[in-house]
Amino acid sequence: MNEEPNTLILLSPGFPANEADTTCLPAHQVFVRALNKTFPWLNIIIVAFQYPDIDGEYQWEGNRVISLNGGKPGKINRVLLWRKAWRTLRSLTRQYKIKGLLSFWISEGATVGKYFGKFYKIKHYGWITGQDAKKGNIYVKLMRPKVGEIFAMSDFLANQFYNSYGIKANIVIPNGIDVELFGKGNKKRDIDIFAAGSLIPLKQYDVFVEVVKLIAAELPGIQAVLCGKGPEESRLMDMITNLSLDDNIQLAGEKKHTEVLGLMQQSKVFLHTSNYEGFSTVCLEALYAGAHVVSFIKPMEKGIKNWHIAATKQEMAHMALEILLDATVVYKPVLAYSMDDIAKQVMTLY
Repeated sequence: MNEEPNTLILLSPGFPANEADTTCLPAHQVFVRALNKTFPWLNIIIVAFQYPDIDGEYQWEGNRVISLNGGKPGKINRVLLWRKAWRTLRSLTRQYKIKGLLSFWISEGATVGKYFGKFYKIKHYGWITGQDAKKGNIYVKLMRPKVGEIFAMSDFLANQFYNSYGIKANIVIPNGIDVELFGKGNKKRDIDIFAAGSLIPLKQYDVFVEVVKLIAAELPGIQAVLCGKGPEESRLMDMITNLSLDDNIQLAGEKKHTEVLGLMQQSKVFLHTSNYEGFSTVCLEALYAGAHVVSFIKPMEKGIKNWHIAATKQEMAHMALEILLDATVVYKPVLAYSMDDIAKQVMTLY
């Protein structure tokens, strides 16, 4: 076995196909960069189970990515994928000194990772990061995680996982952001309400439109921008027209990550209407961009400055309107968690 360099293997359902693929798992991109920056001696290898749709290896910002191209459905294809993943990991143990295995989500990667780590005596952790905490995750039963083998991205997820499976994630390591991605200097805040994300039912952007409608009754000239693409786009366009909000809401489409951050720095209020969220990166980014955040989900038991929690869309509209009407509100960056610090917390586990 080659004793150098020390290697951390990240197991993930997907990973960006190249450096231009900025909208694919931006938080995970930032996490890998933070590892590179904070632990330059550490060799990072990412094993992507399903995405991108290529079979082979490539480099992403100097990191080795192994794509297993396992997106085909069916039980036989799943078994073949897991066998391929096992062989890939076994090959890596012959090339490097493996410091540990880290799985994003409790999914098939975490299942393979746990048993491979147990067999080869390599420490493995599964990071609960979102939908995997909900009931019905078949991989929890397959993986059989124990206390000390998993950690959660938020208090909300730790509680959700316990309620779903009776297993306590006694370690919480939150999400973080890279402050170096933000543009310098003050920008004119000419966007009253902003939101960004995939236009899918989970995100409830119909609620976004309805909240803007409620606010427009008090502020007829309100300007709102929604960034993203997805299957809900045409329905949202029709809804905007039917509610006579064409002059108030702009559907800006999908933007590069840095462009979204720039728009956040022009915004006063960031609305996050999702009905379920592990620990939203865009909310953390919006806070650092100086905007106030209003959401339905409270990620951490301890409150975060300028992050407001609403119970209903009416309350969300009321909170946003209060902020917009308050001339004393200061739109100042709030750094909840730095990804550099998060990378250090993760590495203390190994």
